[in-house]
Amino acid sequence: MNDEELQRWREHTEALIDELIEDGTNEEVHHTIEHHFASTDFELLEKAAVTAFKMGFDVEEPEEAELETGEKIFAFDIVTEQALDFDIIFDEAKTMYQLAKQCNVDYDGWGTYFEE
Repeated sequence: MNDEELQRWREHTEALIDELIEDGTNEEVHHTIEHHFASTDFELLEKAAVTAFKMGFDVEEPEEAELETGEKIFAFDIVTEQALDFDIIFDEAKTMYQLAKQCNVDYDGWGTYFEE
């Protein structure tokens, strides 16, 4: 992972956690983290999903979507449950990014939900 990409995911992780805390999410509970993967090539995406599954990750079923341009894209999420801790989530994001690069698909970051 190059420094520019690493910095981008670091900033994304910091910003998302900060926004959740500002909004009053419950920092004491684990959050459902969804890491997003995408590709225009279904076979590549399917291979990435199988690789992630073999690594022990909880992989959601791949889905087909259409971009505004009309181009078809395929996507799946890897779901984890984590404390809202920068180091834990950033390490996880680095792992997901490396998995995506290894499998020639796009890592589209992560998201989570507000917890009461």
